[in-house]
Amino acid sequence: MCWVWLVLAILLEVAATVFMKLSDGFTKMAPTLLMTLLYGLSFIPLALALKRMEIGTAYAVWSALGTVLVTAAGVVLFKESISPQKVASIGVIIIGVVFLSLTTNTEKRQPREAENRVSGPEPGGSAAANRSAWNAGVTEAAAAKQPTTDATSHP
Repeated sequence: MCWVWLVLAILLEVAATVFMKLSDGFTKMAPTLLMTLLYGLSFIPLALALKRMEIGTAYAVWSALGTVLVTAAGVVLFKESISPQKVASIGVIIIGVVFLSLTTNTEKRQPREAENRVSGPEPGGSAAANRSAWNAGVTEAAAAKQPTTDATSHP
């Protein structure tokens, strides 16, 4: 599912970039507002994708696919030039992203236990039991963040 989120984020970012071009240097209000909205919205699915993806891979795919799609949009919508050098350069970017993606463990990261813990009282539980469970969770989380020290390692 993280790949779906990432592709959605990329498509929103590409649409925003097209509207940036249409804004004519921010002189046209409607394209400028749409650009701002789409760029903002693009970060929501990107953040969801990053919950399960390595950031380096996600950003590489974001950049590469975004570059390919913006270049295609430029050629199709704005009649920008296309050359063998542009095509070759985009090909090199894609090859790099493919190799980077082959070295990652996407979708395999297991959520931490704290992410699965539901905060708040247990239905039907007593206030004291809920408070005790809450305090235990807070204590565990704090202990997990504290570096361990070994008394024998100090000079």
